[in-house]
Amino acid sequence: MSTKFNRRHFIAAGTAAAAAPFLLRGASAQGAWPSRQIRMVCSYPAGGQTDLLARGFGDYISRQVGKTVVVENKAGASGSIGAQEVARAEPDGHTILCSISTTFVMNRVMMKNPGYDMDKDLALVSIIPGAGLLLVASTKSGIKTFDDFVAFARKSGKMNFGTYSAGSSPHITINELNKQYGLNIEPIHYRGEAPMWTGIADGTLDVAMGSYTAAQSVLQSNAGVVFAVHSKKVDAIPNVKTLPELGATSKFFTVSGFSGWAVPKATPQPIVDRLSELCVAANNDPKVKEILATFVLEPAIGFKESNALYQRELPVWIEAGQALGLPPA
Repeated sequence: MSTKFNRRHFIAAGTAAAAAPFLLRGASAQGAWPSRQIRMVCSYPAGGQTDLLARGFGDYISRQVGKTVVVENKAGASGSIGAQEVARAEPDGHTILCSISTTFVMNRVMMKNPGYDMDKDLALVSIIPGAGLLLVASTKSGIKTFDDFVAFARKSGKMNFGTYSAGSSPHITINELNKQYGLNIEPIHYRGEAPMWTGIADGTLDVAMGSYTAAQSVLQSNAGVVFAVHSKKVDAIPNVKTLPELGATSKFFTVSGFSGWAVPKATPQPIVDRLSELCVAANNDPKVKEILATFVLEPAIGFKESNALYQRELPVWIEAGQALGLPPA
C-alpha cells in the first residue's frame, strides 16, 4: 500500500470524524449525543430573567445539535423543585437545569433538606456572572446618597428595605450593613421583584435592591433614586459607586452571584464539555445577545471558569448566609 494512498485515507477519515455528531468519548454508551429531545428544566416561573435565558440558549443549542430543546418551568421552593428533578434524571445529557445562585448555593444554608446536594448530585456546565444590583431609595424618603441612606436609617430607628426573597443578595446586604454601621434596617420580603418595586413606587418601602432592568419602572417615573450598586458597576450608570467604593467592607460585597446550567453529576465529561462549548458559542447569537443586553448581563463562561468562580464565591455566600441566623426551613 502506497504512502500516498494511506495519507489520502487518513485525511478523509479525519474529515469524516469532524463532521460526525458528537460521540460519548469515555462513556459506557457509544451512541451519538443528543439522541433524542432535550429537556431544559427552568426552576423559576415563565417570563422572568431565568426563563428567558433558558429559552434563548435552549433555542440556540437546538439549532446546533438538530434536536428540540423543550423548556419546562418547575418553579417553587427557591428553585429546589426543579433542581431535585434534574438531580434524579438519567445522567446522559438530555436533562439540563437552568437556575440561579440561590438554587446552586443558598438553599444549602436556608433549607434543612432541599432534596438535592449540589456537590454530589449536580455538575455546573456554564454560568453567567451576575450583574450589578441597584440600591434604590423612594423619592419620598429624601435619600440621594449612601451617606443620606445611613443617616436616615440611624435617625428613623427602623428602615423598611425591600428584598425579592428571604436569603437573597438584598437580604444578606441588609444584614451586613446593619453589622458594619450599627443600623436596624428591617428586611421586607416579597415574592419577586415586581411587587417589591411597587412598594417603592407607592412609598411603602424606603429602599429596595434589585436588577437594573426591573428597577426601570420606578426610575423612569422618578419614584426612586439610585444611590449605590452592590458589587459591580453598571455600564448604563457608570457614575454610581459600588458599596465597597463607598466604604462598605463586608466580603459579601465582592461577590455577584450568577445564573447558569447544570446536569446530573454522573453525566459523561465529554457531554458536559460540549454543552459548555454551546453555551459559550451562544453568546454570539443575536437572540441571546438581545436577552443579555436587556438584563445587562455578561456573556456565559466555560466549564473551567464557571467552576472556578463557583468555588471562589461559595464560601463567601455560605458564611454570609449563615450570619443571617435564620433556622433552615
